[in-house]
Amino acid sequence: MALRWPWLPAFGACVVARLRPTSKIRQAAIWRAAKQGAEAFNRRDFDAALVGKHPDIEYEPPRDLVEFGGLSASYRGHAGYVHFVEEWLSAWGAFRGEPIELVDLGDRLVLLAEAVGRGKASGVPVRHSYAVVLTLRGGRVIREQYYKDHVQALEAVGLRG
Repeated sequence: MALRWPWLPAFGACVVARLRPTSKIRQAAIWRAAKQGAEAFNRRDFDAALVGKHPDIEYEPPRDLVEFGGLSASYRGHAGYVHFVEEWLSAWGAFRGEPIELVDLGDRLVLLAEAVGRGKASGVPVRHSYAVVLTLRGGRVIREQYYKDHVQALEAVGLRG
């Protein structure tokens, strides 16, 4: 339904965004959206993965991967998302994200997750933690900042350190 009527999830997101972060309804709706987003990413359904994301969204890969030279410092918009994911996945033979926990700070969310994959060239299985800080505007994601581990993301939002 969200792909057929894009205004529907946008309306729902506005309603959910007005609820307090401690609201059980908000927590359930946001956790469900995070899981659905991960499932869409894992099956490489980019149209479904972009539901709930602002058209002007900005993606920021982990700094160390940018400094290593594999990725740009940021990507913009829905086309930027697809480009980001294609670059990110170019080193992987298989890769999927598994959400573990979601911390709701009101206008920002911290998604703690685990990456499970296999190196494209080496075939070596890989499992490691990563995190994403999502900034919301009007209930839609306007910015995603990726971190190589949970601690970095929690420190970035002032929850540890």
